[in-house]
Amino acid sequence: MFENLNWWEIAALLLLALLIFGDRLPNVISDGLRMVRNLRAMARNATGDLSRELGTDIQLEDLHPKAFIRKHLLSEEDEQAIRKPLQGVYDSLRSDVTAVHDDLKDVAKAVDLKSTASGGAVTATSGGTAPAPRTASYDDAT
Repeated sequence: MFENLNWWEIAALLLLALLIFGDRLPNVISDGLRMVRNLRAMARNATGDLSRELGTDIQLEDLHPKAFIRKHLLSEEDEQAIRKPLQGVYDSLRSDVTAVHDDLKDVAKAVDLKSTASGGAVTATSGGTAPAPRTASYDDAT
């Protein structure tokens, strides 16, 4: 929860909370923790009631609509029947993307070969040596 905050920001937040709530800060913290405990208990009770009503064991993660349908409403055969047409589309799309990626690599190699062949003869400027030619990379071609 606090992985994006450094210790200065956390200290500033604590100082701000102390300024806002003053002497009531410990009471506010205990009220907040009590509220979190009550919410967790309510969630546990709701999953227990739902589990009893449906006659199956339900965890809190199972309440996500996709997971609920997959676990409780679809059989393995139904799930495979739904996935089969989509798997074909996924495979063909993946092969097309791979082919385009390979073509881009070939184009980048061709650009590299042309730039090194034409950039081989570098003329010197009147004041000193010319900068070395920059070789094109795959990122430049895309």
